[in-house]
Amino acid sequence: MKIIPYAKQFIDKQDIKSVIDVLKSDWITQGPKIKEFEAALCKYTGAKYAVMVSNGTAALHLACLAAGIKQGDEVITSAITFVASANCVLYCGAKPVFCDIQTDTVNIDPQQIKKKINKKTKAIIPVHFAGHPCDLQEIKSLAKKHNLLVIEDAAQALGAEYKGVKIGSCQYSDMTIFSFHPAKSITTGEGGAITTNNKKLYEKLIMLRTHGITKDSSKFKVKRPKAQGDWYYEMQYLGFNYRITDFQCALGISQLKKLNKFIQNRRKIVKIYNKAFKNNALFDLPVEKDYVRSCWHLYPIKLKDNYRNKKKEIFAKLKAKGIGVQIHYIPVYLHPYYRKLRIKNQKCSHAQAYYQATITLPLYPTMTQAQIKRVIQVTKAIISRYVK
Repeated sequence: MKIIPYAKQFIDKQDIKSVIDVLKSDWITQGPKIKEFEAALCKYTGAKYAVMVSNGTAALHLACLAAGIKQGDEVITSAITFVASANCVLYCGAKPVFCDIQTDTVNIDPQQIKKKINKKTKAIIPVHFAGHPCDLQEIKSLAKKHNLLVIEDAAQALGAEYKGVKIGSCQYSDMTIFSFHPAKSITTGEGGAITTNNKKLYEKLIMLRTHGITKDSSKFKVKRPKAQGDWYYEMQYLGFNYRITDFQCALGISQLKKLNKFIQNRRKIVKIYNKAFKNNALFDLPVEKDYVRSCWHLYPIKLKDNYRNKKKEIFAKLKAKGIGVQIHYIPVYLHPYYRKLRIKNQKCSHAQAYYQATITLPLYPTMTQAQIKRVIQVTKAIISRYVK
């Protein structure tokens, strides 16, 4: 029995050729494909600047560093997310503050953000959960009122739209980060990006990506002595080696051309799922608000109150039948490392209730009709066992 995974990349002959072409060229890293991919992402999202990096976590880390987040600062983020959304704050010596979620979208709740803001708060990192954009207008309004930075964690949301504007445009934020992990909208194997409309942030991100070094003479802090030639460069920040390769970017450029088709396919599958599972008595379906266009990174179902205590059993039965279900996510503050930090007032009741109820069903652009049918049949069979 072949397992249907919850997510899967799609690589075609053109993708492979684009990588091979770069591997045969003179530049396999620090070459022209990085800027080409950055320009393509800017064109797609509408942002002025893009910085390609080694992965989505690196993107989050550099965004926090560029934002000036430091020891003593606090940054508000969602309790339901992958750990990187909070770890990036710890990397800067600051404190992540976990905020509860909206029960319908599973996104960070702006009303709860208000309660978490204090004099130490420096930024908000809203996470576009499962590809469904947060209420960015509300978040931007809060940030403006309290002089806070907004860093969108759009690792799952490349191709999504909020009020007709592409996520990544930074119309409602200072920076947006993306991930190109194989489970995401497009892939470069591993990879990530930061978009921004702020030139100062962009220039800092570029340096932080490569050890904090600049070779741009117009930015030198020390006047170059006559004895120094064109080789001269300066390290101005404690940066990192978060570079991405040219062959990864070649793959990203090729994948980006297929993104709209990928999302179209995801939306078709979601429509089939919604129709098949409509009004079932075992679980609630994910939602899409009328002011967004989700890219449907995930299809998480939520067990109804009477069946939450059966989650482990239902999950195991689906797995046993070859349905590669997953859980997104354990509330971050429940992990042993975060428990050890003993961060006070972090309990988020909606997040914990969601975790107790959620199971993610398979969803990826190249699912066949047979695979979709099998997921539906197996899930319906399980529904019939539990719902009399």
